[in-house]
Amino acid sequence: MGSMTVPTEPWRLTASEAATLMRNGDMTVEDYAKSLLSRIKQRDSEVNAWAYLNPHLVLARARELDAIAPEKRGPLHGVAVGVKDVILTKDMPTQHNSPIFVSNQPSTVDAGNIMTLRANGALIFGKTTTTEFAACSQGDVHQNLTSCAHDPGRTPGGSSSGSGASCGDFQVPLSLGTQTGGSTIRPGSFNGIYAFKPTWGAISREGLAQYSMTCDTLGLYSRSPEDLELLSQVFQLKDDKPVPSEPFSVKGSKIAFIKTHVWPKAGPGTKNAWEKAKDILTKEGATVEEIDLPEEFANFVPWHEAVLAGEGRTSFLGAYTLSKDLLHDIMQGHVENKKNVSRKAQLEAYDGSAKLRPVWDDIASKYDAVLTPSAVDEAPKGLDNTGDASFCSMWTLLHAPMLNIPGFAGENGLPIGLSLVSPRYTDQNVVHVAKTIGPLFEKEGGWTRKNA
Repeated sequence: MGSMTVPTEPWRLTASEAATLMRNGDMTVEDYAKSLLSRIKQRDSEVNAWAYLNPHLVLARARELDAIAPEKRGPLHGVAVGVKDVILTKDMPTQHNSPIFVSNQPSTVDAGNIMTLRANGALIFGKTTTTEFAACSQGDVHQNLTSCAHDPGRTPGGSSSGSGASCGDFQVPLSLGTQTGGSTIRPGSFNGIYAFKPTWGAISREGLAQYSMTCDTLGLYSRSPEDLELLSQVFQLKDDKPVPSEPFSVKGSKIAFIKTHVWPKAGPGTKNAWEKAKDILTKEGATVEEIDLPEEFANFVPWHEAVLAGEGRTSFLGAYTLSKDLLHDIMQGHVENKKNVSRKAQLEAYDGSAKLRPVWDDIASKYDAVLTPSAVDEAPKGLDNTGDASFCSMWTLLHAPMLNIPGFAGENGLPIGLSLVSPRYTDQNVVHVAKTIGPLFEKEGGWTRKNA
């Protein structure tokens, strides 16, 4: 047995804390799962983060994990993970929040990322809500609308709505989302949690619903950067250049701030977070510099739209052919090419973005860290619209790592984050930097959790 003290409310634990307790035998997976289920029972009517949750299955899986010998327990032993309902799970249905799949049965296999998590001891807890096919806004969902973890009258963001809200509300310590535009980072900002979109293709996308082959990326949510480090190790996100063993030092570092070409959309909360972050890092001894991207980067806005329109035609054709009348107008529009996006425009988007990816890598490599806005502002009122992804879509098409760091507050006291971005395949380094900058922002940024 270990020597750590188990809190009276284990649902408060981070993934790293819970894993240590359960691996050492200081807490059973079953007791941990019961604590999380009690939290969900208390909060579910307000947050509505789950598309599928079977407590009997959760507890059965927990008991199976408890039966594993201590020497065979993995790094994620017993840690609960919420899974966006566009990711295949062999013991739970995957319904894509679509009437076409509303009675869908569990898959016979797990998605590649779920296989990895289970092999490392994770407790796959349930399926979290998503917008339809991870492509629409919440107003078109076919179950109760999910709310922001910190205000039931505001959106949690999308399309990874339930994943962001459940993690932000302490219902699970880890959750999986996806990002095609801003569907991981925006919910991270709105719900006040760490959200990580790794380099495109760094984690298997096998078994995920497809919208855009060029953009779709698995996203990771947690309430601590240490948990993202743990997930990075599990998914073997290894950079070519080894990450230093000592913590990242802000003092003496060179940090860039990039507003991007959509900065005019920034609201007062994001503008305030921007200035406060620069002040925090400057006082800690960093050399802070605002830089502008070359003008060609403004093309990422129409390029991203062209890629999604063109690849959406392919991705949604099957559902369109099967049940056009049950398919949302957005997906019908893609298949029918209602926006008249030409193949020439698609090729220009592919070739233009491919040309600028190494340009971005070179720009970012000149700095120890680069920060950019995560969202327009704090979570907007209402549940029908999941918010604007403008500040994220460029980085998604660039295939660059992007990691939301919480800590700042908007005019209504709701969370706002800023994101670290970096060259492709420097995922480990991004997490390494976040482990230092994250606690600074959380301490000095002005936002504190109210439901913890």
